[in-house]
Amino acid sequence: MADHTENSLIREIDEELRQEQFHKVWSRYGKIILVAAGLCVAAAAGYQFWVKYDLETRQTLGDRFAAAQKLAETGSTDAAADAFKSLSGESGGYGLLARIQEAGLRAKNGDTAGAIAAYNAIAADTGAGKLYQDLAVILAAGLEVNDPSVDPKKVQDRLTPLMEAGNPWRFSAQELAAALALRAGDKAKAVDIYSTLSKDAETPARMRQRATELLTILR
Repeated sequence: MADHTENSLIREIDEELRQEQFHKVWSRYGKIILVAAGLCVAAAAGYQFWVKYDLETRQTLGDRFAAAQKLAETGSTDAAADAFKSLSGESGGYGLLARIQEAGLRAKNGDTAGAIAAYNAIAADTGAGKLYQDLAVILAAGLEVNDPSVDPKKVQDRLTPLMEAGNPWRFSAQELAAALALRAGDKAKAVDIYSTLSKDAETPARMRQRATELLTILR
């Protein structure tokens, strides 16, 4: 009986230590989990955009977009937001990418609700194209995952189709889904998703590393 009690206490202490480790890792990686997907996919989207559109024929818009980006990079977020907003009404890729950038600046300035609404508007815009609609879902989820006023199941439902093989945003969707599972207390589901990410050779290296480290703590 004494041995059983001692073993139980050891397991409880071990579990407490694991929970403490988890909180430390979450405090270290939490913000990365929430925003890394957005940063990575925004960069990827930007690359696809430059490939798709001919800069020489859109030089004026290109210059305006570059100027807005420069304002954002130098910390003039309000001015950058206004500049992107002025571009958001333009047709084609520049207008769409400006809407995404403007929403990102809203989030950076603390207007989370406004940013989520902007991303959701893009996600619902069939004219934006599936690539950018899905991107907007990812970016909105990145803000919603830690928002207590948002129903995590609704966010999960929007992410689920993006997690399928072949979707360019599937890794970001999976990582966000794991974070949602942790928020909901579903450790088993989070472990399953992180395990998948850690084993998939196509998972981006830094994301695979985060998944592996979180797995070590959660198991």
